[in-house]
Amino acid sequence: MFRRAFWFTAGAAAGVWATTKVNRQLKKLTPESLAAQAADKALEAGHRLKDFALDVKAGMSQREDELNDALGLHQDPDLPGNVSALPGQRRLRAIAHDPYDKQDQTTTHRSSRSRGKYNRNEDH
Repeated sequence: MFRRAFWFTAGAAAGVWATTKVNRQLKKLTPESLAAQAADKALEAGHRLKDFALDVKAGMSQREDELNDALGLHQDPDLPGNVSALPGQRRLRAIAHDPYDKQDQTTTHRSSRSRGKYNRNEDH
């Protein structure tokens, strides 16, 4: 008699445990639960991406300082904090229209780009 009662109780307990386990899994698969899980994963990914961007920014700043030290560029106290003092600025010669350039004479103006001279390099 005790043997039957023991196995009956064990079976009932296993049934309750299995039912509880199945109900929990079913609740995890409801649309609301899936949406909440997706939102949590998205937030977690966003935080990891933010941490990665901050690490990259810190590494860039450190490398920039190393390069500035190696090149002898030092921070000028008169400049804002994020601008380094550079050597004297070079002046570039403006490219003037060459009247003897054969290609300039043969280029045509396109109606869609008729605001100025046609730029051969614009389409590349």
